[in-house]
Amino acid sequence: MEVATTKLLQWFNELRSRVHLYLHAQTLGPIRAENGGSQGEDQPPTQHGDSEERVIFVNAPHQPAKYKNNHITTAKYSFLSFVPLFLFEQFRRYSNCFFLFIALMQQIPDVSPTGRYTTLVPLIFILSVSALKEIVEDIKRHRADDEINMREVEVLRDGRWQWIQWRAVAVGDVVKVHNNTFFPADLILLSSSEPQGMSFIETANLDGETNLKIRQAHPDTANLLDTAELMNFRANIQCEPPNRHLYEFHGVLRETNKQSVALGPDQLLLRGAMLRNTRWVFGVVIYTGHDTKLMQNNTATAPLKRSTLDRLINTQILMLFFILLLLCILSAIFNVVWTNANKHGLWYLGLNEETTKNFAYNLLTFIILFNNLIPISLQVTLEVVRYVQATFINMDIEMYHAETDTPAMARTSNLNEELGMVNYVFTDKTGTLTRNVMEFKRCSVGGKMYDLPIPVIDDEGVSETCCELIEDIMEGRSVRDSPNPIDKKKAEHAAVLHEFMVMLSVCHTVIPEKVDNSIIYHAASPDERALVDGARKFDYVFDTRTPHYVEIVALGETLRYEILNVIEFTSARKRMSVVVKTPEGKIKILCKGADSVIYERLTPTNPIEVSDLDQEHIDDFRDATLEHLEAFASDGLRTLCFASAEIPENVYQWWRESYHKALISTSNRENMLEETANLIETKLTLLGATAIEDQLQDQVPETIQSLLQADIKIWVLTGDKQETAINIGYSCKLITHGMPLYIINESSLDKTREVIIQRCLDFGIDLKCQNDVALIIDGSTLDFALSCDIRMDFLELCSACKVVICCRVSPIQKAEVVDLITSNKKAVTLAIGDGANDVAMIQKAHIGVGISGVEGLQAACASDYSIAQFRFLKRLLFVHGSWNYSRMCKLILYSFYKNICLYVIELWFAIYSGWSGQILFERWSIGLYNVVFTAAPPLAMGLFDKVCSAETHLAHPGLYATKNNGESFFNIKVFWIWIVNALIHSSLLYWLPLLALTQDVVWANGRDGGYLLLGNFVYTYVVVTVCAKAGLIINSWTWVTHLATWGSIILWFLFIFIYSNFWPVLNVGAVMLGNDKMLFSSPVFWLGLILIPPAVLLLDVTVKAVKNTVWKSVTEAARENEIRKSDPGVIFNNQDYRSSLTETARLLKNVKSVFSRRSNAASRVNVEVELSHGFAFSQEEGGSVTQTDVIRAYDTNLPKPGGM
Repeated sequence: MEVATTKLLQWFNELRSRVHLYLHAQTLGPIRAENGGSQGEDQPPTQHGDSEERVIFVNAPHQPAKYKNNHITTAKYSFLSFVPLFLFEQFRRYSNCFFLFIALMQQIPDVSPTGRYTTLVPLIFILSVSALKEIVEDIKRHRADDEINMREVEVLRDGRWQWIQWRAVAVGDVVKVHNNTFFPADLILLSSSEPQGMSFIETANLDGETNLKIRQAHPDTANLLDTAELMNFRANIQCEPPNRHLYEFHGVLRETNKQSVALGPDQLLLRGAMLRNTRWVFGVVIYTGHDTKLMQNNTATAPLKRSTLDRLINTQILMLFFILLLLCILSAIFNVVWTNANKHGLWYLGLNEETTKNFAYNLLTFIILFNNLIPISLQVTLEVVRYVQATFINMDIEMYHAETDTPAMARTSNLNEELGMVNYVFTDKTGTLTRNVMEFKRCSVGGKMYDLPIPVIDDEGVSETCCELIEDIMEGRSVRDSPNPIDKKKAEHAAVLHEFMVMLSVCHTVIPEKVDNSIIYHAASPDERALVDGARKFDYVFDTRTPHYVEIVALGETLRYEILNVIEFTSARKRMSVVVKTPEGKIKILCKGADSVIYERLTPTNPIEVSDLDQEHIDDFRDATLEHLEAFASDGLRTLCFASAEIPENVYQWWRESYHKALISTSNRENMLEETANLIETKLTLLGATAIEDQLQDQVPETIQSLLQADIKIWVLTGDKQETAINIGYSCKLITHGMPLYIINESSLDKTREVIIQRCLDFGIDLKCQNDVALIIDGSTLDFALSCDIRMDFLELCSACKVVICCRVSPIQKAEVVDLITSNKKAVTLAIGDGANDVAMIQKAHIGVGISGVEGLQAACASDYSIAQFRFLKRLLFVHGSWNYSRMCKLILYSFYKNICLYVIELWFAIYSGWSGQILFERWSIGLYNVVFTAAPPLAMGLFDKVCSAETHLAHPGLYATKNNGESFFNIKVFWIWIVNALIHSSLLYWLPLLALTQDVVWANGRDGGYLLLGNFVYTYVVVTVCAKAGLIINSWTWVTHLATWGSIILWFLFIFIYSNFWPVLNVGAVMLGNDKMLFSSPVFWLGLILIPPAVLLLDVTVKAVKNTVWKSVTEAARENEIRKSDPGVIFNNQDYRSSLTETARLLKNVKSVFSRRSNAASRVNVEVELSHGFAFSQEEGGSVTQTDVIRAYDTNLPKPGGM
C-alpha cells in the first residue's frame, strides 16, 4: 500500500511539473529564431528532435522535451552491449571462427578422431580469459569516467544552492561555477562577479589556445547577482540543436513581458573550458553529456582497435586455413584411392563399410585431425602475455611522476606490441609539449642584455636582491647633471631603462586584484601577464586600473598614467599600442610587437636631443638589439620589441578625431582603423626587447630528438596561433634555425591547390624522400587541403617535409589529419594529447596516448595508454614498445612453429596408416601439448625476453628504427620461413625415429612397440626439439626462462612415467600401460634423444651462426656489445664495421644523419629563409568584447559582488 501511494505521489508531482511548464510557456508566448526572437507564429515547446531547435526553460526541474543526461562515457562496453560487441570483436579473428567450426564438427558422432570436447573446451577457456581481460580493462575506463561524472557543482534547486554531481546536472538548471573550475556542461552566461557580466575562460582543453577568452553576459541578465533574483528569473531559451561547431552559436532569450534578445558565442561557456580570473559565474545549462560541443567533436563510441600483428596474423591464418583445407581434400582423395586399391586384399579392415566410402565423412575427419595446425592456444597465450605486459607498464617506476602522484597506465593491452612499430607521432602542443606557463626570462634595453634580479643573502642572513638593471638606473640618475660624456651616456641609458620598465607596466590590458596585501594579475594574454610579472620583479609594480587611468609604483614612487586610447593586437598587425598621458602631461604612444613591424616604424634619427649621440650609435643600438633577439630565439624564447614616441598635443587631437571616425565607420572599418593606426605608430624610438619562456614540459627537446633519431615522423597539431606554434617548434628543437618554412595560408580551394601543386613541383625528384623543410598550415587552409581532389597531393607534400605543423585546427580536423595517414600509408600512427580537444585524434590513431593532466582527464580516459609527461613517451616506445614487439613476434612465430612440428606429423603418419585419419599420439598427450608441455616457453619469451637492456634502448634510439630498415621481426616473409622450417623439422622428427624403428623391436616384456610407442618416441623428440628451439631464440636467460625451457621437458617425462601407470587404478590411459618402461629401457630411445633433436636443429644453429658472423644485424651487434660491457653506440659510428658486415647498419646510420642533413631540394624551393627572431604573442582576436571594453569596465578600487 505504501509503495502504491509513493508511486501515485511521484506521478502527481510529475504531472504538476508538466502543467506548470505548459502554463509557463503560454505566459512567455511564441518564439521565433530569426531577428532576435521577434513575434511570430506559435511553436509548440514540447517538440524536440536531434535536427530541431530546442526550447529550454530556465529554472525548470523538468523540461517538456527529453534531453540527454550529463553522464559521459569513454568506455568500450556497457552492461547490455558487452556480449554482442565482445563476440563481434573475438570472431573478427579468423582463428576463433575456425575453431568454433571445428568444435561444432566434433559434435557429429564418429567424425572426430580426437574426441568431442578437445576444441570446444579450449575455445570456451580462451573466450573466458579474453572476456575477463576486457572486463577488467573496461572497468578501469568506467572508473576514470566516474571520476569526471562525480565531480560536483553548485545548482540552484528548490530555492537554494545545492552541491550535486555533474552527471545529475540537467538542461535548464542554473549553476554557479567558481574560479579555476571546469564548466560541467554547455552554459549560457547569465552574470558574473566581474563588471558588466564579463568572465575570462581558458579553452586550452578545447582548442589548444593559451590565451584567455572573454565572455560577456547579455545586459538583460548581467544584473542577476543574487539568489533571489535568479529564482524569480522566468525565461526560456530557443537555440540550435547540438552540433560540433565550437565557435558558432545562435540562440534567443525571451523573458516574461520583455523583448526577445539574441544570444551568440560570446554568451556561451563550453564544457571542457575552465573559468579563470573570475570569482564566479551564473549560467543556465543548454547542452548536456554527449550533446555538448566537446563530446560532439569526439568519436561517438570508443573504437575497437587491433594491432598490426593481429591483422597480419589474421590474414596468414586465412592462408593456413586454405592450405589445411587443401591438405584435407588431398588426404580424403588419397583415402578413397587407397581404400579402392586395398579393399579386397585387406578385407579384415572392413573397408567395404559405407563410412569408409563417404568422402565428406573422411574430409571432416581430416579437418578435425589437422585443425591444430592453427594453434588454438595462441589467443589465450597472447591475452595472458599482453595483460602481464600491461601490468609491467603500470608498475614501471621510471614512468611514475611523483609531483602529481601519477603512474603510467595501460588502459588496453591489445596494442602493446604496436608501441614498438610507431612511424608517426601526432602531438598536441598546449599541455603536452608545453606547461602553458609563461615566464619573463631576459630583456635587452638600450643595447644591453639584462637577466632577472638574483636574490642573495648577506653575511647576516638577510635576503636582498641583486639587480643590474636597477643599479644602472640608480647610477645614471646620480650622474645626470654631470658634464662628463661617459656619465651623460649613463644618464641617457638610465632614462631608456626607466621608460622601458614603465612601458612594461603600462602598455597592456592586465587587471590587478588586491588580495591580502598582495596583487594578483589577471590577463587574457599569458604573454602580458608574464611581462607585468617581470616588471614587478624589477620593482616596477602595476598597482591600480580604473576606466581612465592606471597607477604604477616605480622604484617606490607612485606614477599615474592616463589611458587615452588602446590600439589592439591582431595577428595581421603583430603589434599593440597604448596612447597615454604621462604624469608630466606629455602624450606618448607606447608600441610593442614583432621586431619586423617595430623596426620599420622606427625614426631614422634619434629624437632624444643629445649632441654626442650620432647615427652610428643609433645603428649599433638597433643592431645590438637584433643580435639579442637572435640569441633569445635560438634559446626558444618568445620575443617582443618595445618602442615609444612623444606626440604633440595638436597632432594627437587631429589623430583622435580620425581614429573616432574610423571606429564608427559602417563600411570598411578594419582597413580604416589600420590606416589610422599607421598614422600615429610611426617615428618611434626603440627601447628594447623582452624574452619570455613558454615553458616546455621536462625533457621535451631531448625526447623529440630521440624520436626523430628513431625514424619517427612528428607532426604538431594545435589550436594555437601560427606564430606561437612555430616558436614552440624552435624551442623544442623540432624546427632548426635556418630551416626553410613552407607556410600555407590560403583563402580558397583553388589557391590552396595551386600552392600545394607548386610546392610538389619545387621538390622535383626529391618529392619521394624526406627533405629538411618545415610545412606550416592553418586550419582554414587545411580544410581545403583535405578535400578529395588535392588530398593525395597534400599527403605527398607533407611526406616530403621533415616537420609538419598544423595551426588553429579543430578537434575534428586533428582526427582528419591522423586519418589521412592511417588510411593512405602503411604506417603505425600514435596520437598524444592532454585535452578534450585531443580525444578525436587519440581515438582515430592506431595508438592513443593521453597525458594525465593536473586539470583535465578527458584525453587520458579516452586513450589506450596514459602517462603523466611527454618525456615518458620515449620509455614507453623505446623500452616497452621494443621489448613487447620482439617478444610478441617471437611468441607468435614460435606458437605456429611448435604446432606445425607436432601436428603435421599426423600427415606423415597418414601415409603409413592408409589415410585413415588414425592419430599417432595418445589423445591426452595431444590435448596437453599446448596447455602443459609447451606452454611455458612462449610465456617466458613473451614476458621476460629482452633483445637489449632498457638503458641501451634509451641511449641509442637508432635501435628502434631497425624495424624499418630490414630487421623486422615479423612480416609475411619471416612468417612463411618459420612455417617451412617447422615443416622440415616435423618431417625429420617423424622419419628419423621411424628409420630407427624400421625393424620390429621386441622389448623385455615380450611385446613389440606398435604405432603408439612410435608416437611416444616422436612426441618426446618433438618436445625436446621445440624447447631447444625456444632456447635458440631467447636472448636473455633468467631463472624463469631456464625453468620454462628445461622444466617443460621434465614435465613430459614425469607425465609419461605417471600416466603409463594409471590403468587399472584409474579407468584412463589403458593404451599407455607400460609405455614408460619400454621407452626408458630402450637404448634406441636414448640414442635418438641424444642425436635426433640436435640433428634437427643443426640447420637452425648453422644459419644463426653464419648470420651473426657475416650478416650481423645492428640489434644483434648492440646486444653483443652490451654483453661484452662495450658501448653499443660504437656500431653506429664504426665505418669499417658497417661496410664489412651489414647493409642494414649503413641504413641505420643514415637514420641518424637524415635529420641533420640539408636536402638539395631546399636550395631550389621558392621559400625565403629568414633568421627567426622568435616573435609570438597570444591574445583573443575578433571577439565582440574588445580589450578596450575590458579595461574601460574595470575599477579595481571598487569591491566585487559576492554572488549569494
